Amino acid sequence: MQVRGAPLIGVTAAFGMYLASIKNSSNEFMEKSGKFLKNARPTAVNLSWAINKILHEIKNIDEEKRNNFILNIAKTIRQNDIEACKKIGEYGSSIIEEIYNKKKSTVNILTHCNAGWLATVDWGTALSPIFYSNKKNIPIHVWVDETRPRNQGFNLTAWELMNENIECSLIVDNVGGHLMQKGMVDLCITGTDRTTSSGDVCNKIGTYLKALAAYDNNIPFYVAAPISSIDFDITDGLKQIPIEERDSSEVTSITGLNSHKKLETVSIIPENAQAVNYAFDVTPAKFISKIITEKGNINPNKESISGLLK
Repeated sequence: MQVRGAPLIGVTAAFGMYLASIKNSSNEFMEKSGKFLKNARPTAVNLSWAINKILHEIKNIDEEKRNNFILNIAKTIRQNDIEACKKIGEYGSSIIEEIYNKKKSTVNILTHCNAGWLATVDWGTALSPIFYSNKKNIPIHVWVDETRPRNQGFNLTAWELMNENIECSLIVDNVGGHLMQKGMVDLCITGTDRTTSSGDVCNKIGTYLKALAAYDNNIPFYVAAPISSIDFDITDGLKQIPIEERDSSEVTSITGLNSHKKLETVSIIPENAQAVNYAFDVTPAKFISKIITEKGNINPNKESISGLLK
């Protein structure tokens, strides 16, 4: 996997279509290229969104003019992603600031996986409100879970937060519920790979369990979602969102730095044991407090989400 993070996947796909058009900009080849790219990551809706946008907009463009035309679309998608993520930071920061004004002490936030600027072009989605609040000098502490099996929390989110001098503590995946029971979490914020028109959220595997724990402990659970991550054509996340299943080797082995500071992969299971590796799960809308978008913080329901198109 060379590119990950739903928004960044969409932007990369747009530039991928540009590269395809350099080779051949005919309708047949562009359709074929789009289909090939879509199959790379079936869960993240930004991928198909960007490709479909390009295929639609080039229909009436002469083939010899399509190359630069597609490049300009890709650049626009990239810039729009930056602006959307920054606005998500602004709107999400208001939630964090409200909690801080009430408790007058450090706001403890639990996040899952990596939804910072490494998953977008800049700012990020779930981490954008945290970055924005930090710039406003709101004291923040972030619980960063490992996010097995690829450990994006430890490897990416922790690095981003430390790079911004934001206090954070690393935890194993199953500690989140315990922290919530003990009153050590004020709110949860995650990203999303695909959100339905009814507010169901598909995100990194383990998100659903965090949402359940938050719901049981009356802790608000927020999802940061650029509009490009919303699939307005589907209503039931469990039935309609394809869940990517990855190679089981991600589960059966782990990679880290050895004593010589060299990357090393080792097996962590009994020999010949079988493993499955679902990459995403679906959190029903009823467990989500608000969806943070570039147009504001909205309720996770059909009426509010459809209003984003106006």
